[in-house]
Amino acid sequence: QWQLVESGGDLVQSGGSLRLSCEASYFRLEYYYVGWFRQAPGKEREGVSCMTIEGVTDYADSVKGRFTISKDVAKFKVYLQMNNLKPEDTAVYYCAAAHRSLSCTESEYRYWGQGTQVTVSS
Repeated sequence: QWQLVESGGDLVQSGGSLRLSCEASYFRLEYYYVGWFRQAPGKEREGVSCMTIEGVTDYADSVKGRFTISKDVAKFKVYLQMNNLKPEDTAVYYCAAAHRSLSCTESEYRYWGQGTQVTVSS
């Protein structure tokens, strides 16, 4: 059965870095759009970064220049490298996959992981 499992969330100080990983089971990542989303307390889930099948990336304005999405299809993994973290980056981060997507929005992604907590202290 398909599965997405995130890892790498942690408590980190402002200005620090983390790399989130998402391991896919029964997914051939080269055939899926993949993305990272986050949900902060009291807020709606938002798109952080997405990647098309061809490898074209998209980032939320708030993370451009600080976050980098990548994937390793041989290892069935998707990554989110997060640098210069800020307290406002605190959220549960979710990995997601879709057969097709026109934008990095929650409604277009069908497959979801359970999330990993990222907390950035000031």
